[in-house]
Amino acid sequence: MNLLLTEVAQATRRLADAGVPSPRFDAEELASFVHGVGRGELHRVADADFDARYWEAVARREAREPLQHITGRAFFRYLELRVGPGVFIPRPETESVAGWAIDAVRAMDVAEPVVVDLCTGSAAIALALAQEVPRSRVHAVELDEGALRWARENIAAVPEGSRVSLHQGDALTALTELNGQVDLVVANPPYIPLTEWEYVAPEARDHDPGLALFSGEDGLDTIRGLERAAHRLLRPGGVVVVEHADTQGGQVPWVFAEDRGWADAADHPDLNNRPRFATARREVP
Repeated sequence: MNLLLTEVAQATRRLADAGVPSPRFDAEELASFVHGVGRGELHRVADADFDARYWEAVARREAREPLQHITGRAFFRYLELRVGPGVFIPRPETESVAGWAIDAVRAMDVAEPVVVDLCTGSAAIALALAQEVPRSRVHAVELDEGALRWARENIAAVPEGSRVSLHQGDALTALTELNGQVDLVVANPPYIPLTEWEYVAPEARDHDPGLALFSGEDGLDTIRGLERAAHRLLRPGGVVVVEHADTQGGQVPWVFAEDRGWADAADHPDLNNRPRFATARREVP
């Protein structure tokens, strides 16, 4: 075993002892980042090329600084996004949300679907839709200036960004000019109850913006507001997709009730088969 692989094994043990959820992956990803090679090529790094910066990176991760803050990158579906302090780091479970939205837009009999991504953060969902549904026109809304800086970078970094319009504003009141014209609204809003602050993983609690995490005593305040915003924006027959916590399965579809003008409200599982996002269709008169 070469020096680097030995160091990766030691780093894995250190990260595991620190409570890092995926110690082996993170140890390899940090080595990959420091040496500029793919994770599958680490065995090719010669002992003479070992870089002491690796242990600096491991120490930061050991202190529960997010992996993505150390590397400056996050992978989301087919995208490599730029991330760092001030923006919510996209999670793998959100890929299921984006995937459902992409499939729904593809299935629509619309020449140029209009999509709105509320609470866009890094613009991960907006860019995934623009990339995988080339005929779509995507509007991304974000309130926080810190997150907007990262969204602008990500949108400017890929060709698909030319079809993403970024708007600074409140997700609940933005884009009145599009009222009744949108085919799909998607959102990964804040949904953690304030009462659960102490149970949130350090990577999120201490590094993600609080504005992107917490939403009222039951975590549903923003989702309730998004229900009205989506109803305002969508055309009759248009669809809304909203991520929520797995513990909120069964609650969120009730927010999109029939007496509020919705049909087909339902929950959907993530890759781990846990209820993760809700969908509904604006009722056709």
